[in-house]
Amino acid sequence: MTDTPRSLLRLSDVIRRVSFSRATIYNKIAAGEFPRPVPISENRVAWDSAAIDAWIADKLGEAA
Repeated sequence: MTDTPRSLLRLSDVIRRVSFSRATIYNKIAAGEFPRPVPISENRVAWDSAAIDAWIADKLGEAA
């Protein structure tokens, strides 16, 4: 992994990074196959960039 600083990602950023639709992301979360978002305010969630990076690395490892 790189030494990229951790950040919070909005859903649109996650969609762009993993190329899944919103529905697919939430279906995979429900199935325990994708990182859960963290609440950042009363009506907003975000994803930990490190969790998304780890998920991507895991998927790339499975493909190798």
